[in-house]
Amino acid sequence: MRRSIHLPTKKQLKRFVTAILAFFLLLGLILSVYFLLFTGKIYPNTFVAGVSVGGMSPGKAAEILSNSIASPEKIELVGSLQSYEIETKNFNLKYDFAASSQRVYNATRTGNIFFDFTNRIWLIFEPKNFGLITDLNEADLDKILSVIAGQVSNDPVNPTFKLVKGEPVVNPGKPGTKVDLNFLRAQIGNSLAFVNGSPIEIPLIVVDNSLTTEEVDAFKLRLEKYIGKSLKIKFEYNEINLKDDDLIKLLDPKSGYNKGGIESLAQDAAVKFNRDPQNSKFVFENGRVNEFMPSLEGISVDKEALGEKIIEQLSLIEISEDKLLSFEVPVIKTPPEITTDEVNNLGINELIGRGASTYFHSIASRVHNVSLAASRINGTLVKPGEIFSFNNALGDVSQFTGYQQAYIISDGKTILGDGGGVCQVSTTLFRSILDAGLPVTERQAHAYRVGYYEQDSPPGLDATVYGPTPDLKFKNDTPGYILIEATANPKNYSLVLELYGTSDGRVSTISKPSITNVTPPPDDLYQDDPTLPTGTVKQIDFKAWGAKVTFNYTVTRDGQKIYSKTFISNYRPWQAIFLRGTAPAN
Repeated sequence: MRRSIHLPTKKQLKRFVTAILAFFLLLGLILSVYFLLFTGKIYPNTFVAGVSVGGMSPGKAAEILSNSIASPEKIELVGSLQSYEIETKNFNLKYDFAASSQRVYNATRTGNIFFDFTNRIWLIFEPKNFGLITDLNEADLDKILSVIAGQVSNDPVNPTFKLVKGEPVVNPGKPGTKVDLNFLRAQIGNSLAFVNGSPIEIPLIVVDNSLTTEEVDAFKLRLEKYIGKSLKIKFEYNEINLKDDDLIKLLDPKSGYNKGGIESLAQDAAVKFNRDPQNSKFVFENGRVNEFMPSLEGISVDKEALGEKIIEQLSLIEISEDKLLSFEVPVIKTPPEITTDEVNNLGINELIGRGASTYFHSIASRVHNVSLAASRINGTLVKPGEIFSFNNALGDVSQFTGYQQAYIISDGKTILGDGGGVCQVSTTLFRSILDAGLPVTERQAHAYRVGYYEQDSPPGLDATVYGPTPDLKFKNDTPGYILIEATANPKNYSLVLELYGTSDGRVSTISKPSITNVTPPPDDLYQDDPTLPTGTVKQIDFKAWGAKVTFNYTVTRDGQKIYSKTFISNYRPWQAIFLRGTAPAN
């Protein structure tokens, strides 16, 4: 059985449409009247700091607000142990009633038709309370809050760690609290805007970087992997050496690595290694180079890449058994405008060898002689195929040529003689010759181990000279001339000998010196001296242990050995000698 469906008649549809149209027409009329009534006025149900301003013009609202609201004299902040009252005059609090009224008026007149229409209608059903616009000295308020924060906060104790007698010691630290100044400032702003005189609780944030027992134990195990290890950061002949207690400062027990410490180390490296490009200078007169400055590329340490490299090396230290790790600093290079090969045609293009030494604790006359001898050698040119003689290049060594008396070894004794200290220069040159891979045709060690030559070097790398013999000689078997540059710095007692020429790809290596036949010095010898008063003792010679020191010197090119030699130094045990006065005392 089918049900019949009754469709509305045309007359019914007409009535329905008419009713709908009438409803919207009436609604539009009501809204039009509503909007018309509040032309130039604030819409109803609108409050500012609790004061009704609906139906008022902005000017009238500002007048009502100024008469109804007084600025609070103080605000109260409440801490866990103490309350703080802040007088509003201390930060010059004022209310801008005109701006506050205008802001409320503009809140439903933004120019966004849909937004404004919705907000105007919504105010009919739900009131809205706006805050006042405040005018105050933010800097003064911040200072006051900073002082209060310092009194309320409880500083945390961050974890600390160090090595004590080779053992890691870790202090786990303890948590603390600090005032959430941003949130507190927002609360104060809200309280002032709505003229709310209620006390404000000071918000605290827990700051806890302390370590748990498990974290302490794990970090100790990590620190143990750094004990006795070191890291060398190198560029050319400069380096930064980090020992185990330096390395652990780059660690962080929470995040793995101390980012700030690594950035600081990278900055220190930049200060040490950075340089501007240097153009070459070359002044050649009378068979000698009187002025020479090699071209150098400008260097800028890539601090970001260096930081990554440091972290990489720290990671390797934790898994490696090696005691010393080293790496080259990543740099950005800038070429000079004038290179060394452009200012001469002698084949002096680049640094091929370098030697260095220190001579701390030298007497003044010895320091003078080192600088003088270095200046006499400086600028010397060695032709291709020529055998260089240190004694010939140095010339006469005496008081007539400017040298002063300092200790020398002569006839089995340490005595004062002209030119004491010249051997500092020959020893340093010997090291640069080895570094350059040149054939050494003559070299003799000192009679005994001299402390100056072991300040920054193992024993066996010294060379004594005393004209006409012994001498230090080498052969220039490179394709071009060799220029000897000597630089003495009496302020820090350092000496550098550099050889410039043409590299033919040779590579030199020296083995670690082997020290054998170590013998103690003889007993001290006391000799009577009638020229000294009785009771006076004067030391004229100093003891040294005897030893035989051997190292191998090998030079290769393209993997093929082109030169090798074994250097043997037989150092005698040396006796300390004292003069004992026997003359009657005056």
